[in-house]
Amino acid sequence: MALPINIEDLIHQRKVERTRIEYKGDWNPEPIIHSITAFANDFDNMGGGYILIGVEEQNGAPVFPVKGIPQERVDGILKDLVGYCRCIEPLYNPIAEPILYHDTYIIVIWVPGGYGRPYKASVDVYGREASKSTKFYYIRKFSSTLKASPEEERELFYISTDIPFDDRPNLAAEVSDLDIGLMRSHLKEIGSALYERSIHMDALDIARDLQLISGPSERLKPLNVGILMFSEQPERYFRYARIEVVDIPDPTGMNMTEKTFTGPIQRQLRDALAYLKNYIIKEATIKDPQKAEAKKIYNYPFAAVEEILSNAVYHRSYQVNEPITVRIDPDSIEITSFPGFDRSISDESIAQLVIRSKIYRNRRIGDFLKELKLIEGRNTGFPTAMQALNENGSEMLRFEMNPERDYLTVIIPVHPYFLPKSSNSKNAAYEKKILSLLSEKPHSLTELALAMGYKGITAKLTRSVNAMLDGGVICKIIDVDNAVKLSVK
Repeated sequence: MALPINIEDLIHQRKVERTRIEYKGDWNPEPIIHSITAFANDFDNMGGGYILIGVEEQNGAPVFPVKGIPQERVDGILKDLVGYCRCIEPLYNPIAEPILYHDTYIIVIWVPGGYGRPYKASVDVYGREASKSTKFYYIRKFSSTLKASPEEERELFYISTDIPFDDRPNLAAEVSDLDIGLMRSHLKEIGSALYERSIHMDALDIARDLQLISGPSERLKPLNVGILMFSEQPERYFRYARIEVVDIPDPTGMNMTEKTFTGPIQRQLRDALAYLKNYIIKEATIKDPQKAEAKKIYNYPFAAVEEILSNAVYHRSYQVNEPITVRIDPDSIEITSFPGFDRSISDESIAQLVIRSKIYRNRRIGDFLKELKLIEGRNTGFPTAMQALNENGSEMLRFEMNPERDYLTVIIPVHPYFLPKSSNSKNAAYEKKILSLLSEKPHSLTELALAMGYKGITAKLTRSVNAMLDGGVICKIIDVDNAVKLSVK
């Protein structure tokens, strides 16, 4: 079996995070078996990891030229690996392949997150009764393999009750739904050595090497990630697995344009981003009389739009029959996906724009998108977007969710330079209408939205109310029913 990843990218940590790679200068069974167990437990739902035997490490980085493994030892190490893996309970066999790298052999052990987790392994793998000796659960913490503490064991059992949705077999689909052209194109794009071999392979063999199928030989089924990324019509099995872009240049809805992007989710993402870059992103050059160089600004920095939309494709739930929507108003882009932030991210962290999730919904989708350079490493999407906005002189991101976190709307404000010239007068008229309604009687925000003619609370209404509260124009009061209402000061 060939590895569906570019070996140069793997060794140099370009597509896979450092925490998911372990370098070993030589074959050392005990720590390697413990690391295999830890990667298979996939404590952080990141997709397992890789162990590179024959590559020494210094300060967390590989040492070049690589040490390598003598060719005459390779077969013996692979046979030993099979035997030592019997020290893991339940039995887990990783995928191992010798690779000729710069005239020397290295052995790459690929350890995807296991379906049978939690796994434990013998403390001592060398004794005659090693498979029956004391066993511990091992996990990864940063770049280290550690015995799980009692608390971590409980958490490991908890997360092991649920296999990430993208890694589950799709019982309604067939292996024939996987497109051999899409799979081979992916291998070619990432520079995998498997691409050349795939010329002589059928779709089933390629899917098997890509770890896209599951089940007994008489009833093989594609995984959900396979249907979403390597099928031409994923909507046959995932309703509304698409991106809808709506451009509303006028609040009345006049001249509105809609675009829908379907097909494999990586193609949807690329096509939607290309559309936004070509038709929505605008550039202006501003000359500062005190500086020799003119400054370029954008209505929306593309890097921010790219990160937020890519994040939506990566983290949305494909069990929810709702599309990702991109709404373009004169003053913002709103990207909405379902559901909202995971509960591991506190309300306080969201308010402070510190978005660091401990749980990943789609670890396999994330791996594939990273290989295609469509997303970055873990927890880097929002910081990258905010940095791009800051450098462009734009306002910061805003987030909207309901208390149940059923959805997430990320609002990217337009650069003030690109606001319609009449926006100030329009805002004044809008706020005047709010004041008029609140002068009649206090309203909750929901009541105010309905009185304004909306079906629900909108981003524009929320922004205006917050601005009026900050400016002291209106205030919050508690009515006789202990409900929070808005009122004129």
